[in-house]
Amino acid sequence: MTAASPTAAGIVSTRPEPSLKKRLRRAELRKKLLYGTLILPLALFVLLVFVWPIASLMTKSVENPEVHDNLPQTLRALKAWDGREVPPEAAFKALAGELEAARGSPAIAAVAKRLNREETGYRSLIMKTARKLPLAEGEPARSALIEIDERWGTVEPWQAIKRSGSATTAFYLLAAIDRSVDAKGDIVTAPPEEAVYVDVLARTFWMSLIVTGLCMALGFPVAYLMANLPVKHGNTLMIFVLLPFWTSVLVRVAAWIVLLQNEGLINKLLMWLGLTNSPVPLLFNRTGVYIAMVHILLPFMVLPLYSVMKGISPVYMRAAVSLGCPPFKSFWKVYFPQTLPGIGAGGLLVFIMCMGYYITPALLGGPQEQMLSYFIAFYTNQTINWGMAAALSAVLLAATLVLYMIYSRYLGPSAKAVKAR
Repeated sequence: MTAASPTAAGIVSTRPEPSLKKRLRRAELRKKLLYGTLILPLALFVLLVFVWPIASLMTKSVENPEVHDNLPQTLRALKAWDGREVPPEAAFKALAGELEAARGSPAIAAVAKRLNREETGYRSLIMKTARKLPLAEGEPARSALIEIDERWGTVEPWQAIKRSGSATTAFYLLAAIDRSVDAKGDIVTAPPEEAVYVDVLARTFWMSLIVTGLCMALGFPVAYLMANLPVKHGNTLMIFVLLPFWTSVLVRVAAWIVLLQNEGLINKLLMWLGLTNSPVPLLFNRTGVYIAMVHILLPFMVLPLYSVMKGISPVYMRAAVSLGCPPFKSFWKVYFPQTLPGIGAGGLLVFIMCMGYYITPALLGGPQEQMLSYFIAFYTNQTINWGMAAALSAVLLAATLVLYMIYSRYLGPSAKAVKAR
């Protein structure tokens, strides 16, 4: 044993030690794995309750199963059809057989509803045809369907069936931006009576911009005062800023309805002061919507501004003033640029939340104050048109992502890194 020990020791000692670089890399990898293990439950939670539902909803904007799943033989018969003349007898026969098989089931209603989005009136065409089936034995399907409704003798219904027969479609996404596909397959502008969503999106942007500007104008001095007051008074003011969070949004909107109505406290006060002779219309218009939304969203502007202002040392302002710079110019040139991250974060937060608002415009506004979220709720709850609701949601999500990229590029951490270079 005494002879083997030196040999064993010699073998061990001849192994090369890992370099410092490799040991540091392994330590860093272990640290990353530890951090990853710690955040794994949160990541799974976000994936299951946030990412997956949104992704599932977004897929509804391109799904097109109604005609594809319920009229497969008809679509197969129309595959080689050029769309210029009435399709052959095989297409009529396949359509008659499939409509007869689907009669009385949810499938026929789904097909009729989907084709009616291509052209108004096709729902009644499908349901009428299905009711008058089956065909007599040996009767030609073409003449029988044309006898049921003359529209089967034209190419338009067949073109609509072929257009809507794909498993996926851009129909809803195009409709969400007031576009459609004509009989030739070209993307065209929707008719004026149907082109509403671009105007609604522009209205949503404009109202969100106004509310964000008002919140910024009101929130900046409040945050500045909170950051520069003594701690005791600043904390007291913070309680008043956070107080609205203790009350439901619905309750606050109901309170504004009481205050803004013609017989409400605000109109009574204005008339008592002699400022007006009659009640000022403040409810069910844009004025009421702006007032309530600014009240609800103001804390979301104040808090980011306060967090940034609290970290700005007063030494900079005192140094600028001591060097002869006027107070206002010192504020504008020295203090204000340092608050831009807070302005950007608060403005982005308020703008994005405002774009998705539904309750406040619905209760305090009129038809001309409804934002894009109102139509998403309409298609989700009333018409059960998931495709259109998902398409409008996709437009809203895309606008939100564009805003975030603009903020990240010009006001976020990445902008600071670019400037530092």
